[in-house]
Amino acid sequence: MESKQDIRLLSKEKLEELLIAQGEAKFRANQVYEWLWKKSASSFDEMSNLSKDLRDRLDNNFELRKLKEDLVQHSNDGTIKTRFALHDNSKIESVLIPVPDDQRFTVCVSSQVGCSLACTFCATGKMKRIRNLDPGEIYDQVVLVNKQSLERFGHGLTNVVYMGMGEPLLNYANVMKSIKLLSSPEGLHMSAKRFTISTAGIAKMIRKLADDESKVNLALSLHAADDVKRNEIMPINEQNNLQSLMDALSYYYSITKNRISYEYITFQGFNDSIEDANNLAKLCSRFPVRVNIIEYNPIGGFDMIKSSKDRIDQFALHLRSKGIMVTVRRSRGKDIDAACGQLANKE
Repeated sequence: MESKQDIRLLSKEKLEELLIAQGEAKFRANQVYEWLWKKSASSFDEMSNLSKDLRDRLDNNFELRKLKEDLVQHSNDGTIKTRFALHDNSKIESVLIPVPDDQRFTVCVSSQVGCSLACTFCATGKMKRIRNLDPGEIYDQVVLVNKQSLERFGHGLTNVVYMGMGEPLLNYANVMKSIKLLSSPEGLHMSAKRFTISTAGIAKMIRKLADDESKVNLALSLHAADDVKRNEIMPINEQNNLQSLMDALSYYYSITKNRISYEYITFQGFNDSIEDANNLAKLCSRFPVRVNIIEYNPIGGFDMIKSSKDRIDQFALHLRSKGIMVTVRRSRGKDIDAACGQLANKE
């Protein structure tokens, strides 16, 4: 039997058109839309201000493909990783990263099932890309993790980072639709400045972000400051080299003035020397940028090791001496494979 269409794939305008054609008043579409997004209804029966007849018709013609919690893991540091089951039995992971002292509660969401970029140091990169997530599947991650945050910490989410499974800019339309919904008064009404898209570096899509005048923050997963080293660990660099990325980021900043960050995982003896720091400093000279130094979280099948604390501190100090804003981020959730680069649907 052919499956029914997910009603959340319809635009509000299309929903209006369909309901009016069935003899319903236009305002009914607003009510349904509010249940779908602002109230995150999980069934048509919950839509209590609709007639029983209309609820039955919706149920007969459409379905609500909501995410279901499949596995929840709690780290010793307070981080919570959740594996969600999708309607087709695919699995994705989201991570709640709480920093109560700073009143900062961040969700790291996935944008694809798997990933096609094959970065050598990333567990997700060793999976195949199965498919893109639709806007509702991304939206649900935020809604459900926000509920977790409220229940566990008494505080809702403050930030959403697209740094989970997948490359967000290779699912551009759905990612941007999810941000539009999450920031809309008809959704969660979060400020666009609370969103960060992290990309491995797709130059033409960075330019598109600029042309669309997006208000989100942008993070480039850099991890090496010269093409030879970056090619070795990030195959995407062969089609999107550093020059093309810097040109795209300069264009992006010139139009949007949005914050740009470089994510930089340090590997002992590979990209953590003073020479590497000097190369990185050159990439910080064209527009304002913050460098986030991240310690490597080991995965199977990759033989590099994380830099020592001393080497990381020396690397950061050298960058700061050149007037560059640097944050050293110690990993969270390592004990449950929830840290950067570890999301892979492991049991």
